[in-house]
Amino acid sequence: MSLESSGLASSSAESLSTADPGVRQRLLSIFGGSVGNLIEWYDFYIYSAFSLYFAKSFFPHDNPVVEQLNTAGVFALGFLIRPVGGWLMGLYADLRGRRAALSLSVTLMCLGSFIIALCPTYERIGILAPVILILARLLQGLSLGGEYGTSATYLSEVATSRHRGFYSSFQYVTLIMGQLLATVTLLVLQRLVLTGPQLEAWGWRIPFLCGAALAVFGFYMRRNMVETEAFQAEAAKKTGHHPMRELLRHPREIALVVGLTMGGTLAFYTYTVYMQKFLVNSVGLTRDQSTLISVASLFLYMLVQPVFGLISDKVGRRPVLLWFGVMGTLCTVPLLTALTRTRDAFTAFLLVLAALVIISGYTSINAVVKAELFPARIRALGVGLPYALTVSIFGGTAEYVGTWLKLAGHETWFFWYVTGCILCSLLVYAFMRDTRQHHRFD
Repeated sequence: MSLESSGLASSSAESLSTADPGVRQRLLSIFGGSVGNLIEWYDFYIYSAFSLYFAKSFFPHDNPVVEQLNTAGVFALGFLIRPVGGWLMGLYADLRGRRAALSLSVTLMCLGSFIIALCPTYERIGILAPVILILARLLQGLSLGGEYGTSATYLSEVATSRHRGFYSSFQYVTLIMGQLLATVTLLVLQRLVLTGPQLEAWGWRIPFLCGAALAVFGFYMRRNMVETEAFQAEAAKKTGHHPMRELLRHPREIALVVGLTMGGTLAFYTYTVYMQKFLVNSVGLTRDQSTLISVASLFLYMLVQPVFGLISDKVGRRPVLLWFGVMGTLCTVPLLTALTRTRDAFTAFLLVLAALVIISGYTSINAVVKAELFPARIRALGVGLPYALTVSIFGGTAEYVGTWLKLAGHETWFFWYVTGCILCSLLVYAFMRDTRQHHRFD
């Protein structure tokens, strides 16, 4: 992936190149980190994209909604293990380097995808099938638990101080691109390659095999990345330190990461991961329509991330976060309610896109805001661990909670649940200092 993913990004890169002779090296570093990030998120999201097809392979077939509830539960388990990954990989990144931790995370993701691709079905090995599926998702959860904090740290440390928001926004560009690639893979297999019965029987294994192969490529890309100057400066001091002990000396920053993340992560997973099932089960659209809406909205959503990142470099991080907090609090219930009442695919697309533009106020800069809270000695751990804990509780359970409340006949409660969490984050945004001016970078 490169900055040419949007015209604005390309022109910005040219202007930056004139102002800073070291920008090309930074762009190469961002490319190396971003490709691995894209592959990891593709591997993780193909589970959700293809769960409608492989649910019957791992769980009893009595009730389609129960099947989806079970697969959503396994998806949530992949998030519940993420704090362990954030802890272990954050420690590793702060002690041994960002590059080493990023290489390890992509290796774990490769292994998880390969296991799922080759796992026998429930009909062949019974209860062992969902057990193996769970173990594979736990490996992937460990991987992503370490990926976010280390990737956010790496991208923010290779950025220039004046353009840190812009550079760091590419973490979510590649994250979204990974999700988009997973959705496009589903669309191609649905429409051009396989029939529905073929996808349910064996075709769902193809993307997992592709993901494992791509992860191998990501590993070699990351092995050739340069280490950040910030980590090298800390390593050169050769002073022993205990990252976890030092992190506990920053309780305010830990609390800020939790508050910053809670509403944003729940909104993000509601309108991306859960939305595809929502459009089918609640709106009444077909699987093909749902996939097309996801592809189109995610593509445009991806393009606006650098725009919001640039805005944050001009006006500050806090106004951009406030945009998300205010609009998310006011618009979540009306948008989700309007979705349930429409039967028109284009109207549904516009509503989903509007929600994603609002969420961009969080996703485009959340990584850099968290990285700016912590010193380099504990930055990867400080970003990764509290973030992973919050995502596990709120983001990873979004699909499960939404499906469960629908099954219980109280789907609108989920709309208010998302609104309430965004409101809590809005209070944090309103009273925090702007990290563009008040940061821990030297």
